[in-house]
Amino acid sequence: MDRTQGQSGQHEQPDGGSAAAAPGAAGPARVVSLTAGGFALTVNPVDGSEIEPLRPGTEPARPAKRAAAARAARAAAARPPVLPGPAAPARPLPAREEERERLVRLLGRGRSVRLTGPSGSGRTALLDAVADRCAGLAPDGVVRLSGYGHQQPGELLHALYATVYEAEQQRPGRAELLARVREIGAVVLLDDLEMGGTALDELMRATPECAYLLAATPDTRAPSDDSHIEEVFLGGLGKADCLELLEAGVGRPLTDEETAWAGDLRFASEGLPLRFVQAAALLRQRDELNHSDEDDEEEEPGVFEERPRDAVHVPLPTLAEGAAPAELLASRVSESARAALRIACALGGELPHHAHLPALVGDTHADTAVAELLACGLLTPVGTRYRLASGVARQLEEVGYGDTAPEEARTAARHYAWWTGHASVVPERVAAEADAVLAALAGADVVAAVLLARTAAPAFAASLHWEAWERVLRSGAEAARKAGEVAEQAYFHHELGVLALCEERLDRARAELETSIGLRGALADKRGTVAGRRALALVVDRETAGAAASPPLRLEAPAAAAAPEAVTVATPAAPAPKAAPVAKAAPVASEAPTTKVPPVAPGARVAPVVPVSAEAVTRMTPVVPVTGRSAAPSTLSEVFEDAFPLNPKPAPPAASPPAAPRPAPAPAPGRRRLVLLAGAGALAVVTLGTVVSLALSSSDTAPPEQGPAVSATPAATESATTAVTSGNDPAPEPPVSAPPAETSEPGQSAAPTPGRSPVRTPSRRPSPTPPKSPPTTPVSPPPTSAEPSPTPTGTGEPSPTATTTQTGTAVSPVTDR
Repeated sequence: MDRTQGQSGQHEQPDGGSAAAAPGAAGPARVVSLTAGGFALTVNPVDGSEIEPLRPGTEPARPAKRAAAARAARAAAARPPVLPGPAAPARPLPAREEERERLVRLLGRGRSVRLTGPSGSGRTALLDAVADRCAGLAPDGVVRLSGYGHQQPGELLHALYATVYEAEQQRPGRAELLARVREIGAVVLLDDLEMGGTALDELMRATPECAYLLAATPDTRAPSDDSHIEEVFLGGLGKADCLELLEAGVGRPLTDEETAWAGDLRFASEGLPLRFVQAAALLRQRDELNHSDEDDEEEEPGVFEERPRDAVHVPLPTLAEGAAPAELLASRVSESARAALRIACALGGELPHHAHLPALVGDTHADTAVAELLACGLLTPVGTRYRLASGVARQLEEVGYGDTAPEEARTAARHYAWWTGHASVVPERVAAEADAVLAALAGADVVAAVLLARTAAPAFAASLHWEAWERVLRSGAEAARKAGEVAEQAYFHHELGVLALCEERLDRARAELETSIGLRGALADKRGTVAGRRALALVVDRETAGAAASPPLRLEAPAAAAAPEAVTVATPAAPAPKAAPVAKAAPVASEAPTTKVPPVAPGARVAPVVPVSAEAVTRMTPVVPVTGRSAAPSTLSEVFEDAFPLNPKPAPPAASPPAAPRPAPAPAPGRRRLVLLAGAGALAVVTLGTVVSLALSSSDTAPPEQGPAVSATPAATESATTAVTSGNDPAPEPPVSAPPAETSEPGQSAAPTPGRSPVRTPSRRPSPTPPKSPPTTPVSPPPTSAEPSPTPTGTGEPSPTATTTQTGTAVSPVTDR
């Protein structure tokens, strides 16, 4: 019995033995240990599979390729089973020599060929003939694979790997699988191909050293344009070839009537060989019914014989019966064969192994029904099994063979649930019956489906047929949800999570494992919850490792060393004022050849430039401007004074102290040009005002001797309540031996000070030419909204009372000129 791993199928007991043990029975459970990529997987049918990383030193060695004898034995095992009874004669292959030679020649050159032909055109028989001729072309021999039911190349690559390499109980990861199959050099005969396009291109790219012979139907998706696959179309047979095939099937020469009927049948069926195999079965059945044997005709029927005295002549089938012969052929076979046809219709065309038919049909000799149906042309080989030929299932369902499909599917599901859970059945036998098991699972009721999925899933996992494993787990989870079996539903989700983890589908694994943990937590299943959390921890580890191995794309930090011309202005680490915020150094863009110095506010204290090395870390110290004005300049004179400051003189004691300095926001670098333009405009305005003052002072009318001095600069009028010194007035000078001011008559002013001109007053305004700027780049404040232009204001009669400024100097009224 196969109660432990490593035992072969030669020790298995026949069905119905006393060693049957369901997973939940008292018998030993079938526990199998596998190596799946970087994980050690233990398939436990009772509590669920357990998965853990491979321990150091336990990694499997590199597999070796099979020898020629081992490949031959495996190829024989991949063929359909030998049926009980006398061996059926081999069918001839007429009119296919030309196609066979062409295929062998292309495969010998290393070219891949797609053999396209309709169902029943003899593609499988032609592949068998080509396999015999290509045995010594490739170093790894000829590999036979079946593409039925495979839409993706993953399982086909695993099947190719298992056929060529000796890797028992090992399923490699994707990276290792692709590395191993690239080393395979074989002629691969792939029958019943169902994929094309990009999926077929992926299969071809993964095995560049293999030459493929792909057998497909015309409705299969075509290869891509750049696949470089030769196309060979397989058509029908000619009239002479059809007659030859029909005579070989009947075993005698054809009559003229049968020859004419065969000609019409060839025209209706387009010369498909399958139709003439079925036609030969019709003629054999007709001969048996007509008692064409001469010995039987000469014998007189006895009194007690049930055979009628007058034999009934059975005519030739009609052309319609010859084109669709399934109903007529099924009506003339044995009862066991008809029961097997009903089971096949219930299972979607899949016929169970002949060893299961006695239990399914209820007849101990029902295993001979497979050979009977195969001789009639109602079955066709597909891989290691048989299924109904093309069009047979539809023809039988039209005459009522599908009416009992639910009962037949339920019976098959209960039988397979017992058989797959039998301890003597090795996983390889369950994998060979995968299509019939899945078909029974799809047609059974929810109770039978849950039971079958629960027993078949561990067997599929142990046999490394993981595509069937996933399908049976998903069907079982849905059936358990409908039946309300929470424990079984948790088991199926746990297995789906383990399977997804083995295949590196981490998102799917997390979702399935979290669902299983939640269901088992509701059931207070501690062992199952612990197993699920262990698997979920592996998922988290894989996600973390994947994130660390492949970080997202991001820009790298710039290098510390800079080019000689890219000088970074740094300041020594000096304590900054508390009121100033600390600005962080911004990274220098790699595209800019130089680093621009941020503009400095007017009147700010700029630290000296200190050269730093390329390795030094740049520390940026904020620039704190020191200015005597708390508000931004609002007049043209203030703008000019801020741009070109004068040497300040001590302020009079009566003047209020300036406001505490506070940092002013540095203007944007883009406004530097605008500030310079504003300064130039201010200089032009001041020059114009000076010219106007000179013109006014040098008029034709001479001033009186003791007349008042006229100020050339227009003073801004302040409010009567508070006299504030304008920012445009120069600082006052201390009086030098000046006599005390006397009260003057109206219209008169004080005597002029010796040494000073009575016409012009000294001006402390700077020259129109601005002083040279320091080495550092001067930066001016932003321009104000509008610069007021000086306009001479004419006044009326002089005021009788003189106006006195804060400095104590008497200013006479300006006469209107």
